[in-house]
Amino acid sequence: MQSIVTVFLNVVVPVFAVVLIGYLVGPWLGLEVRTLSRVSYYIFMPAFVFDIISEAQVQATLVAQMTAYICAVYVACALLGFAVARALGRSAEVTAMYVLIAAFSNSGNFGLSLVKFRFGETALVPATIYFIILTLVGFVIGVAAASWARGGAWRAVLSVFKTPSLIAFVSAVFLNVTNVEMPLSVARVAGLLADAMIPVMLITLGVQLARVGRPQINSDVVISSAVRLLGGPILAAILAIPFGLSGLPQSTGIIQASMPAAVLTVIIAIEYDLVPGLVTTTVLFSTLASLVTVTLVLALI
Repeated sequence: MQSIVTVFLNVVVPVFAVVLIGYLVGPWLGLEVRTLSRVSYYIFMPAFVFDIISEAQVQATLVAQMTAYICAVYVACALLGFAVARALGRSAEVTAMYVLIAAFSNSGNFGLSLVKFRFGETALVPATIYFIILTLVGFVIGVAAASWARGGAWRAVLSVFKTPSLIAFVSAVFLNVTNVEMPLSVARVAGLLADAMIPVMLITLGVQLARVGRPQINSDVVISSAVRLLGGPILAAILAIPFGLSGLPQSTGIIQASMPAAVLTVIIAIEYDLVPGLVTTTVLFSTLASLVTVTLVLALI
């Protein structure tokens, strides 16, 4: 019990405190979610990815192993969400919502900051790799599910491969593999911008959640959140065994898989008119419920 309390106070509370600041001061200061999210998306996040990966010392075989592992985990999560919704006799739209929530976790805002507080700076390398892969997998599965339920173009999926963070990731890997030395001024600019990413993203999350209003919680909100918050880490822990992962790659993978639903699921739901009110409520509920579930996962690892 003491370990759980310590993790809660020293790891979880600081992250939620920053989100709460955004939640409270966002409406008061009239902060624009779109401006904050675009600055994070186009500047801070790519700088963070570039700064971490360009200096990382990770074997290519391990990266491939981690990629295969986390893809398997989230495909399994999506299948679990689909199976649960079908077992409950839900409609195609609600079934797609279950899949979307299960397959798209908040591995950026929450995952990276929690991993940093729990394991330190060294754990940000595998956590960032997982974050990039999870963003790709989440968008592909999420848009595929929405398209299955509503129909629609696949341009949103293709646009994922043009995201600034992925471009920064590929550039950083190239510099890392070729041992090209960056000018000190460039490295410092990237470092300064990278340091701003986590706090700005957490503030942005708080501002976004403040716009949800009073949630209308029903059984689908609770069950789909349980699939995301409980099914994710359980599947990640099980699948780490056949993939032979241990240490930080295993621990960070389980933590990233235990994160609540990503706010980006709301964007997909709105774009495809996929029960957006239900998706938005689930994002808020799963975020609040993760106070308990994520604390337990962090304490057990």
